[in-house]
Amino acid sequence: MRAVRYSRNGGEPRLGRLDGEAVVDAGAASPEGFVPSDEGWEQIAAASGEATPLAGVRLLHPNVPRNLLAIGLNYRDHAEESELDIPPVPVVFAKLPSALIGHDAPIVVPREETRPDYEGEVAVILGRTIYRASAAEARSAVGGITCLHDVSGRRAQLETPLRQFTLGKSFDTFSPMGPCVARADELDLDAIGIRTDVSGETMQSSSTANLIFSIVDLVVYCSAGVTLEAGTVIATGTPGGVGDSRVPPRYLREGDVVEITVDGVGTLRNPVTFER
Repeated sequence: MRAVRYSRNGGEPRLGRLDGEAVVDAGAASPEGFVPSDEGWEQIAAASGEATPLAGVRLLHPNVPRNLLAIGLNYRDHAEESELDIPPVPVVFAKLPSALIGHDAPIVVPREETRPDYEGEVAVILGRTIYRASAAEARSAVGGITCLHDVSGRRAQLETPLRQFTLGKSFDTFSPMGPCVARADELDLDAIGIRTDVSGETMQSSSTANLIFSIVDLVVYCSAGVTLEAGTVIATGTPGGVGDSRVPPRYLREGDVVEITVDGVGTLRNPVTFER
């Protein structure tokens, strides 16, 4: 089962069930958007409103999280291409939720950023609030899976001595998410395939089987000392193949289209433009 947050003709956000190429309306969206709790999925399963073709709706980022966490260097090949040691514990940083955009919305590279890069990621959305979760509690808390594009301004990220992450990964529009949320109970969290295509060329291809720290490991680690509320998003890391590590580098260009495909979810697509 897949859930979306969408709008029609510029109207208020609504929730719906994605059935093939149509959205079945499930009612008005709350300010938090879709939270993949048991109750949230029951609302989606019971959707019986008007069915609208996908071409007639605007798909928004599925939820509006207070916390958007991300993990660096969580695929061995990405750590190696970055010429960094395999981390002994998860590398956690935050992205500002104000950077979120939905499917088909344009990524706008700010004038200051000279090295815009792509990072396709599997993201999890929590369906319940947890604190100091056990492995079993962490798995039960994962309510949904979606695609997240951790667009990365390498100039901003790497120009400081300690390689700060937050600013260069939180520029406006630098967190496309969607197009929908897949129910986590219907997926094997340790075998979710992910692929990133830039203007038709495959740049990244891997699976959560190759994560250094599994999805459950990440939820356990992040919940130690931090209350993770229902709706929290955790982007689990990007595979090898990023543009900054290629020879020559392959940064995002005006007119590029980035497509991130996650098994069970679908394809998140966003065009790229530059601030004028």
